[in-house]
Amino acid sequence: MQKNILVRSIAALSGIVMLASVAACGDNTAATTDNSSSSDSTSKSTPISGNFSGAGASSQQAAVEAWIAGFQGTNPEAKIAYNPSGSGAGVQTFLTGATAWAGSDKALADDEVEQSKSVCTEGTAFDVPVYISPIAVVFNLKGVSDAGKHINMDAATIAKIFDGKITKWNDPAIADQNKDLKLPDTAITVVHRSDKSGTTQNFVSYFKDVTPDNWTYDLSENWPNEVGQGAKGTSGVISTVKQADGTIGYADFSQVGDLGTVAVKVGDKYNEISAEAGSKVIGDSKQDDTVKGDNRIVIKINHATEAEGAYPIVLVSYDIVCPAYKDTKQAEFAKAWLTYVTSDEGQKAAQDAAGTAPALLPEVRDHQVHRGHQDQVMTSARKGRVDWT
Repeated sequence: MQKNILVRSIAALSGIVMLASVAACGDNTAATTDNSSSSDSTSKSTPISGNFSGAGASSQQAAVEAWIAGFQGTNPEAKIAYNPSGSGAGVQTFLTGATAWAGSDKALADDEVEQSKSVCTEGTAFDVPVYISPIAVVFNLKGVSDAGKHINMDAATIAKIFDGKITKWNDPAIADQNKDLKLPDTAITVVHRSDKSGTTQNFVSYFKDVTPDNWTYDLSENWPNEVGQGAKGTSGVISTVKQADGTIGYADFSQVGDLGTVAVKVGDKYNEISAEAGSKVIGDSKQDDTVKGDNRIVIKINHATEAEGAYPIVLVSYDIVCPAYKDTKQAEFAKAWLTYVTSDEGQKAAQDAAGTAPALLPEVRDHQVHRGHQDQVMTSARKGRVDWT
């Protein structure tokens, strides 16, 4: 991986970048903090109280529920609500000033960064990776998924299915990759998101990067063709796939349940989906240094990875916050919330609740730190600092 991405993410996950970036609270007064430990930072500070809300990625829902429970363990007077309205809707709500943070499966676009100036009292909004999860290609096929079996597919095959060019489960393109399975002559029904979705954009980004000749649509949070049927939110896709034989869709791995999943070809092997396999892709990815705005940690996913055991269709979900808020309580909450979410404790809560990938594999983290980039991260983290004495 490019030298900066993991180390800067480590800084965010230990509260360093976030604490340096969530600058002055309220009337731009300096905030204070103890950077010594991320795992118990919420317990060392004054408890947060009040009503706070966020909105955004439905993929984060299970993790957010666990984070709320954990955060309220040390902040019982904080009342927190999260609306899993989808990444696009969540960001737009945040940009009206109606929520303290947004959850999004895609980083902010340039125009959204610019728009955030009207909401943030200082600087522009920034994104911190808080959740890494594989995107499952889920299916419901009698005799296969109900027998606990995977189906092998390469990128071109998956793309052609979702573009309506492969329409039967026993099509030679599928059968040739699954010689040990007896595939039925059942029609394929594609299920996709009907709402504006960061999961959709991450999913089709895989096609654009790995098999562009088989996916010529522009990259978007909106589903680009008329193939199949739409369903709202991650839960809607899962529910629709469960209802009928022959269906196939895509969803965050945390909500797959007992549906069948596709093992995706990487190199000359088919890799089954798992949290750890998803993390290996992030370990082979780079930070996108071209994004506009300060303090942003945006990952450019290497979908074309050939890393051993990697599952290449993944999403990185971000929490999006301001460096300064008009309301002091909201600023204090945003700082405390992200400190907890990105801590070891918060990340473990997400893993336990949603089966997410470890935000950073320990062996990758150690490798990067030992390469001597920690000082560079600390310098980057201090760029947004107002006064943390």
